[in-house]
Amino acid sequence: MKSILLAAVGALALVLAPHGVKAETKARLGHVFAMGMPADDASQRFAALVKERTNGEVVITVFPNNQLGGDEALGRDLSRGSLEFGFLNPGSLTGLDPLLDIHYLPYIASSFDRVDRIFYNPEGILQRTLKATMEKYGMVALAFFELEFRSVTNSKQAVRTPDDLKGLKIRVPGSASIRSFFEIAGAQTVTMPMPNLFVALQQRTVDGQDNGASITYNSRLFEAQRFMTLTNHVYAMGAVTVSARFWKTLSDKHRAIIAQAAIEAAAEEVQKSRAANKDFLAKIAAGGVAVTTLSPAEMAEFVKVGQVGWERLAPIYGAERIEALKREIAASIGH
Repeated sequence: MKSILLAAVGALALVLAPHGVKAETKARLGHVFAMGMPADDASQRFAALVKERTNGEVVITVFPNNQLGGDEALGRDLSRGSLEFGFLNPGSLTGLDPLLDIHYLPYIASSFDRVDRIFYNPEGILQRTLKATMEKYGMVALAFFELEFRSVTNSKQAVRTPDDLKGLKIRVPGSASIRSFFEIAGAQTVTMPMPNLFVALQQRTVDGQDNGASITYNSRLFEAQRFMTLTNHVYAMGAVTVSARFWKTLSDKHRAIIAQAAIEAAAEEVQKSRAANKDFLAKIAAGGVAVTTLSPAEMAEFVKVGQVGWERLAPIYGAERIEALKREIAASIGH
């Protein structure tokens, strides 16, 4: 009995530091990004900052490249508290709540300077809506990072005007905003899982798709396409996310450190993502795809078409939110 008691005390001493504080809190972080991508680098940087600044009291292990599942699975586990952290794409969680892709409304911004004023404004309607909606499902968004602008690729013709989209069969994700944009432009939309897309493009089941440069390159989609236009119709951002259940177990000191580390890692990711985007576009062009950059006048025509559908989406995102977003866009133009 004495030996058992001593063993128990010894084990407890390994877990507890003086004053009953845990010496080490272990956590897992999952995401869907390939190793070496800006978002993966940021997740590793985030984990390193947290370990360093908490003096090893909070240790985060990163699981990249879908090792813990896709965004939907990650969101579900974060919500339940069975996963502590995620570098998450909220736009992939519309099955949980349609408000989680409000930032997919077409042409909120079509240039990075506007993106920085609208998407990365903590007081803006986009971040406030995403944070509140995620919190409703047991997730805390600590910071936001860049995914990318979405582009249009296809195997039939160059796209320089909205009319060039008419009749093209375009694969779209399960986003009402993205589907609405292409339908208003006259394209036929097909919703299918991402893993099926390459074969569908190769077999001409669909003519094109609308991912950005990094996904188009890394998923080798460009190998089955001839044309790419930088339409910038949707800008997507991800969220450095923590499970609310886990968040509540941390001390105020650790929460402050983790929140600051998230902000710093996310800001670094934005800059790296933009540099990497140019490299991906160059590789896609080198692979034989004709890459088109729209002039300001050509872009303006796409913007008109894209914003036409906002009113029909009011039942999904709320008329008040859409009006608030319009006011923010108007204010950003004046800067």
